[in-house]
Amino acid sequence: MSTDGLLAYCRPGFEPELAAELGERAAIAGCPGYARTQRNAGYVEFLGVEDGAALSRALPWSTLIFARQKLRLLADVAGMDPKDRITPIMEVLGGRGRYGDLMVEHPDSDEGKQLAALARSFGNALRPALRQRGLLTDKDDPRLPRLHVMMLAGDHALLASADAKDASPWPLGVPRLRAHADAPSRSALKLEEALMTLLTEKERAEFIKPGMFAADLGAAPGGWSWVLARMHVRVLAVDNGPMAQTAMDMPIIEHIRADGFRWQPPKPMDWLVCDMVESPRKVADRMATWFREGWCKHAIFNLKLPMKKRWDETRDCLQHFVDHAGRPLTLRAKQLYHDREEITVYAG
Repeated sequence: MSTDGLLAYCRPGFEPELAAELGERAAIAGCPGYARTQRNAGYVEFLGVEDGAALSRALPWSTLIFARQKLRLLADVAGMDPKDRITPIMEVLGGRGRYGDLMVEHPDSDEGKQLAALARSFGNALRPALRQRGLLTDKDDPRLPRLHVMMLAGDHALLASADAKDASPWPLGVPRLRAHADAPSRSALKLEEALMTLLTEKERAEFIKPGMFAADLGAAPGGWSWVLARMHVRVLAVDNGPMAQTAMDMPIIEHIRADGFRWQPPKPMDWLVCDMVESPRKVADRMATWFREGWCKHAIFNLKLPMKKRWDETRDCLQHFVDHAGRPLTLRAKQLYHDREEITVYAG
């Protein structure tokens, strides 16, 4: 059945937060609708809108906090014959133009992961069929929309499209990062993903250069300091707790035993990073102080969310940060794949 709206992927369990974010922001943009989802499904459909294209433009993927991926919903195809899933999909796609790429996916949920093999095999069958009909280019073309097929069951799929400039480039919206054996902690992956997701390639090259200085508040055991040091950034690692030896073996990391909420840098830093376990309002307030006092140019920090009203707390904490930072800032926030009950924020 053809439809119009948005399809967004999220961390399983955070569907209510994503639904609330989409609903509130769509209403503010003058494109009201309603969210449809189930707890732990790993995705949200936003339906009932008059103009899905206008809504998609009003809610860029890079500005959505709880969405790993944002797509334009095309159709809900149910009741497919497992012996011929291609024909009903072709019928829906007829007359919609060509696509420059194809991703056949499954929800990132316990139930959805059981469909991984089906998604892989069906993608291998669907791709040449689309090319034979002239619906998919022979080689990937980012100038054209990307077709997404989300398998919900053996006989049920959602069809959606993505603008390569307004969507995550990774399947399921999840970058594949490899853990390093000598990383002090798995939190290193969190900062690596943040740098990939919240900064463009051009910004990474411009904002992070060898010889720069960074402060890492709540650094122990040193995962984030280690990532920055590998990029040849000199790090003041601030924490009363012990640092891992693999971090301290890097001469450009200096461990300062102090409280991250009270410590002040000896001079302005190029970067501030912070992954302290504290209330999100307290962290947001301290981050605002760093910008207001001119202690840093750029920052990446985490906000640990409460168990209830997580969208409200996210919105309010980010607004508190903006109101108290003392100067205009570029602000981006995402719940990353390597995040759990938290979001990661870039400001600069």
